[in-house]
Amino acid sequence: MEHPAFTLSGLCAVGGLMGYFRKGSLPSLVAGLAVSTLYGYSGYLLKNNSNYGLELAVGTSSLLFIAGLSRAIPTGFQKPIPLLLLVLGGVSTGYYLKKYNEFYPFLS
Repeated sequence: MEHPAFTLSGLCAVGGLMGYFRKGSLPSLVAGLAVSTLYGYSGYLLKNNSNYGLELAVGTSSLLFIAGLSRAIPTGFQKPIPLLLLVLGGVSTGYYLKKYNEFYPFLS
């Protein structure tokens, strides 16, 4: 269950660094590394079966989804990076909500 969190952590770090080095975007660097850190920490918590790992993963995935949505709407869903953020955030949110529901059923 921690593998997707670690993978997304790496992808967000690489994405933030690419945004900075290609376009000089400091917000991309900061946001990418911040989301990467959150995913990395949630993966660490999940790996050690600690409390709040799933909750942090769901929250971070939702944050990625909202960031992708807020960037995709103004571009008319035409640019690839906002769409990638939207898809990764949506899929990971669904995955971690499903896992959360397996451990703490909230849907029948």
